[in-house]
Amino acid sequence: MSLKNFKILSKLGDGSFSNVYKVRRLEDNLEYALKKVNLTNLSEKEKQNALNEVRILASIQHQNIIMYKEAFIDQVSNSLCIVMELASDGDLYQRIQKCIKAGSFFQENEILRYAFQILSALNILHEMKVMHRDIKSANIFLINNEVKLGDLNVSKVAKQGLLYTQTGTPYYASPEVWKDHPYDCKSDIWSLGCVLYEMAALKLPFQAEDMDSLYKKVIKGYYQKLPTSYSYDLQNLIRMMLQISTSLRPNAQQLLELPCFQKFQFNTNPNSAQLIKTILFPKNKSYQNIFPKPTYKYKHDQQTQNEQDSSSRKRLATLGGNDSMHSNPTRLSQYEKSNLQQKIQINNNFNKLDLENLMQNHNSLNKILSEGSLPRSKQNKLTVNSILQEKIRKKIYMPVLLQNMSPIPHIKNSRQINETTILPQIV
Repeated sequence: MSLKNFKILSKLGDGSFSNVYKVRRLEDNLEYALKKVNLTNLSEKEKQNALNEVRILASIQHQNIIMYKEAFIDQVSNSLCIVMELASDGDLYQRIQKCIKAGSFFQENEILRYAFQILSALNILHEMKVMHRDIKSANIFLINNEVKLGDLNVSKVAKQGLLYTQTGTPYYASPEVWKDHPYDCKSDIWSLGCVLYEMAALKLPFQAEDMDSLYKKVIKGYYQKLPTSYSYDLQNLIRMMLQISTSLRPNAQQLLELPCFQKFQFNTNPNSAQLIKTILFPKNKSYQNIFPKPTYKYKHDQQTQNEQDSSSRKRLATLGGNDSMHSNPTRLSQYEKSNLQQKIQINNNFNKLDLENLMQNHNSLNKILSEGSLPRSKQNKLTVNSILQEKIRKKIYMPVLLQNMSPIPHIKNSRQINETTILPQIV
């Protein structure tokens, strides 16, 4: 795999060592986001951090986390390329800027829905002891009216539960990060609280002209109240997230259990997360098979469809062949029609039967309809029984055999069998 397999459509963003492009994959003609990390001037630690993003992304399948598709090394440019799900509707920061320009506000229900989705994503990360460490509106992406957490390039696995390295965006950084204290997953909760406040007030909760003034505001935790149009539930949610003390600040799971999120619970889909092994750059620079397998939806769907087609062909071959994969069960299939033609003689025999003989055997016919079998004590009954069973199994229209007779013997006054009645199928 190389960049030759993709067509670059536009540039989405750039950073110190990486660029993100909107690309079209030539094999399936679908659009993706491709992050290109130039490895030339990176230290060994920085290279390992880039691989760490691949590891975390590939370990998680969650509807509110940007989905990993593929990773490879482009030898020509000496770059690590990470192919991901494309955020077709931009990011939350862009959405906030549009609201500021238009003079409009987010609806409270929308803020709560976004909060629930991001908390769901953080909860599964934190269960894996993974801290995002850079939660901000620019790293929350919008796809089909859903939010997805992305940009995990500074995310870290905290084996001991605490981290010490200062990282992230200052305006969203927690007090413990500002103080250079050890911090845990609750630092992400503080950052999310800043994002929710930014959505509601269309400005950040802590702003200053210099870093020293910003530091003083953050560690005190003072911020202006939200507009009065928002309910107490939303204000209380943000207040809990922006608690200075980590012991008073709830975790993601505790927040998800709040009553204000109960109405969103039914929309959750099954998710999976299992942290894969650490990915290391090989010393011999042989990059083959060091990355997780591609997870393109196109390939998966095609494989599933092929398996279904193969299974259907085997089933139809066993039945004698039927080109229709979605035949109407109330109509005779081609297989049944061919069977019917092969049994013309039986049908002719059935038409010649005396109706009075059938009337005399009404008890046996009741047994067919209820149990699907008949006593075979007499030869003349055997032929009749086999024909009737065949008719019932094939759901063939039958003439009126007995008047006022119910398909279920113990129920009286049931509807009569008429010319348009399809008898139950006996399996």
